[in-house]
This record gives sequence, structure tokens and C-alpha cells, in this order.
Amino acid sequence: MHIQLSPATPARWRAPSAAGAPCALRVEWAQSLADVRAAQRLRYRVFVEEGGALLASSVLHHELDAFDPWCEHLLVRRQSDDEVVGTYRVLTPQKAQLNGGLYADAAFDLAPLWALRPRLMELGRACVHPAHRTGGVILALWRALAQLMQQRGLETMIGCASVPMRDGGHAAASLWHRLSATHLAPPDLQVRPRLPLPIDHLERTLDVKPPPLIKGYLRLGAKLLGPPSWDPDFQTADLPMMVSLADLPARYRRHFLAER
Repeated sequence: MHIQLSPATPARWRAPSAAGAPCALRVEWAQSLADVRAAQRLRYRVFVEEGGALLASSVLHHELDAFDPWCEHLLVRRQSDDEVVGTYRVLTPQKAQLNGGLYADAAFDLAPLWALRPRLMELGRACVHPAHRTGGVILALWRALAQLMQQRGLETMIGCASVPMRDGGHAAASLWHRLSATHLAPPDLQVRPRLPLPIDHLERTLDVKPPPLIKGYLRLGAKLLGPPSWDPDFQTADLPMMVSLADLPARYRRHFLAER
């Protein structure tokens, strides 16, 4: 697979150890095929071995797809041994146009977001090593993402936040029912799933805690763009979410963008 790396990729930076963290972390953008392969191995471990995804694209313990060559891959490495313990991939507006669309276009009708696309980037394949799910890794990733947006004049990021469907979808339906009452985007920005989760036939009153990634998005001021789609390959329900730099709470603007 040929990996296209942007010449404008931001320089690496180091994240200090947080209190109680097991080790120091280094955050960087992939600069080689070997870097991308390391991210794909982590994705395989999390999505296939742990999550039970059934993917035809999983090859020799690497989870990959046709979007990888068009994306920039963000890595969090453990300082002690250089292992990749967190990753995100980013599809910028320019690369999305060259590629013919976003990954989320296959899951949702994104027509309401058309006017935003010139300054919208898509996030995907977010995953964190099981031993590093205390928050430090995801915060390090988000800081790099926010800085990338600021550097390139981007305003909005969207992504599909997944909820496991081991219970048949009841937790996802309940989570949608709860969050749609408090975090739903305005009607002119709402999108429709192409393969909807059958919410009307599922329990919607369970007391479900949002998964850490969704909880984090909400803290950043994220909006829910519509009801979840069903992803039979990953065996998840995917909630479309959008975060705008303009909506970041002041404390996160200070943390991510070094604003006073």
C-alpha cells in the first residue's frame, strides 16, 4: 500500500507524564509506511481481537482499508519502548476531495454538511491500547488534532463515535435517546443514517454511561448530528458527531491551543 504523507505534517511534540501515568508519551504524525503499519497493528488489536470486528481488510494482524493511503495518521508512542499506544487517522478536505468523499459518506447522508466541507476534516479509527485508557493518551491526540486544525485554517471535525452492540443495540439506542435531548445539532445540520439502527424496536430507557470517547467529545462541546447507523462489520452502532474549534470550552482552548 502506498502511503501519501503531507509535506505540511506538523512536527512531533512530547507530552509530559500526567500524575499517576505509567510512562511518558510522545505524540507524532506518521512519516513512513512503518509508522502507519504500527498504527494498523494497534487497530487490529483493538477492533478485531478485542472488539470482534469481522473485516475482510484485516491482513496479517493489520486492520487497513482503502482510506488509509489518503489519510494522515497520528500516533502516540510510549517513550520507554516506542510502542504505538494510541492512534487517530485524519482525512483533510483536500484529500477527501481527491478521494471522492469521506469515510462517513458511506454510513450517512451528509448533504446538510456540504457548506462546511472546505474547512472540515474527518477523524476515524480512534483507538487506545488497553493499558493506557486513563485519558492521557486521548488528550494528547486531541491536542495535536486541534493544533493541526488551527495551523491549516480548518474549523470543524466530524467522526463516527462507536458503541458496541454486544447487547443487540439496546445500549446504543438508550444512549441516543438520552443525548439527543441535550446535544443534538440544529435541524439544518442533522444527517440521516443509510443503515439505521432500529431504535423503535430497542430498549431506550437504560441508564447507559457514554463510552470514554463519546464522553470526551461531549466535554469538547460536540454536537450529535443524528441517529446512529449500524455497522455490521465492526459490530457497532455509530453516532455521527461534530466538534467545532469555535465551540471548544475556554479551558480546552487554553490546554489545546495555548490560548490565555
